[in-house]
Amino acid sequence: MAKTPSRMLALGTEAPGFSLPEGDGSIFHLSSVKGKKPFLVMFICNHCPYVKHIRQSLAQLADEYAAKGISFIGINSNDFQSYPEDSPQEMVNEKRLMNYSFPYLVDESQEVAKKYEAACTPDFFLFNHEGKLVYRGQFDDSRPGNGVEVTGNDLREAFDALLEGKAPNPNQRASLGCNIKWKKGNAPSYFG
Repeated sequence: MAKTPSRMLALGTEAPGFSLPEGDGSIFHLSSVKGKKPFLVMFICNHCPYVKHIRQSLAQLADEYAAKGISFIGINSNDFQSYPEDSPQEMVNEKRLMNYSFPYLVDESQEVAKKYEAACTPDFFLFNHEGKLVYRGQFDDSRPGNGVEVTGNDLREAFDALLEGKAPNPNQRASLGCNIKWKKGNAPSYFG
């Protein structure tokens, strides 16, 4: 596992559109939420210890803030041929196990990760209802083994500001996690 920070895409960037399948084959279109409500695009996976460390709190946070009008979208861009724990069937199992209430999508081509300049798992991108990036960065200060409680405070503060009609604090800390597992020869130029 290579400890990798997020790239911190420029605030104000417009969310790139996509249509991706869930592990069960159903298709999710970003256009179903973009322009209608705030939404969080999360690059996550099954096997990464950084994602495993927050996944229970992430599931709870998603339930709490979905009820307040924020949409959550999970995307797995890892090469599941090389990392079978991240296969579409295992994603279906993970979604059921963790009770994820959000779509958990397969980015097999890895093109969506490239459009978002995603670098690690987890990597978070919060957009306002117009589809403009207002937060990118960490879930909170907790990391596997650092003894800090998992709270989701960084995302929670961004959500609350957005729901109050304010811009989230632009002082944002990069997420840190495992690098996205790029297919051989497919890593984007910004990576490594």
